[in-house]
Amino acid sequence: MKIGIQGIRIRRAVGVAVTTGAMLSTGALYAAPAQAAPVQAPAQAPVQAAAVPAIVAKGGYVMNNANGRTLYTKGGDTRRSTGSTTKIMTAKVVLAQKNLNLNSTVTIQKAYSDYIVSRTASSARLIVGDKVTVRQLLYGLMLPSGCDAAYALADKFGTGTTRSARVKSFIAKMNADAKKLGLKNTHFDSFDGIGNGKNYSTPRDLTKIASSAMKNATFRSIVKTKKYTAKTRTKTGGTRTMAPWTNTNTLLSSYSGTIGVKTGSGSTSKYCLVFAATRNGKTVIGTVLASSSAAQREKDAKKLLGYGFGKI
Repeated sequence: MKIGIQGIRIRRAVGVAVTTGAMLSTGALYAAPAQAAPVQAPAQAPVQAAAVPAIVAKGGYVMNNANGRTLYTKGGDTRRSTGSTTKIMTAKVVLAQKNLNLNSTVTIQKAYSDYIVSRTASSARLIVGDKVTVRQLLYGLMLPSGCDAAYALADKFGTGTTRSARVKSFIAKMNADAKKLGLKNTHFDSFDGIGNGKNYSTPRDLTKIASSAMKNATFRSIVKTKKYTAKTRTKTGGTRTMAPWTNTNTLLSSYSGTIGVKTGSGSTSKYCLVFAATRNGKTVIGTVLASSSAAQREKDAKKLLGYGFGKI
């Protein structure tokens, strides 16, 4: 009987102990609630830098036009033949003339026509005897890349008593402008890029020339124009409507934001392009020299523009 009662008491004590333990445990939960584990932000993938593009052109350079910071270079300081990208400097020198009257006229000489025929050069198809304004000649220079227009401008704005002296004087102005810009790897021996072995520049230097030229509103307006129709005065006093000049820079139609600048090509220079584009208020400007074709220089330029915009 005592054993039975004792067993009952033990079982009751155990029950009380268990119940009390549960209550203590419950009390402890309220007294010191467990801290929630900190929520960790999901791991972010590391930011991948844009891959440096591979271009076919032997030389390439891109910079931020706002501050001149280099964004890309491939043989950026290697001297190469520049082809008709030379005409950027031709236009720049003309537009820098004091008291320039863009509406003044130049009478087209047979020498200009003979020159393009003898050199199989690109032409604005100017007609001998026609009076063409300086503004029109600049469009003829930069859009169809007219070497006849380049000759006419060099003859007009050079100084001297002979055509040869005037042309030599004009080319000297081109070199003086390059020196003024601090360019040590640029030299011109022609007004159009058809040189005599001493017409060269580099991707970096050409980009700087173009950047400087783009400060001129007239230059900017011309190089972003896709098509232009000139109306010239004939030697009999009539008006001639020229066939439209189409810009050889196809980037203007194929790359959004393009604002210029100039193509070039030749047996020595291969295929060249100085280019500029603006997006979201930022301008990237650059050059490719010695690409393999007209289509390829455009592809090269697009790669460099995309890369450049990704870095500014």
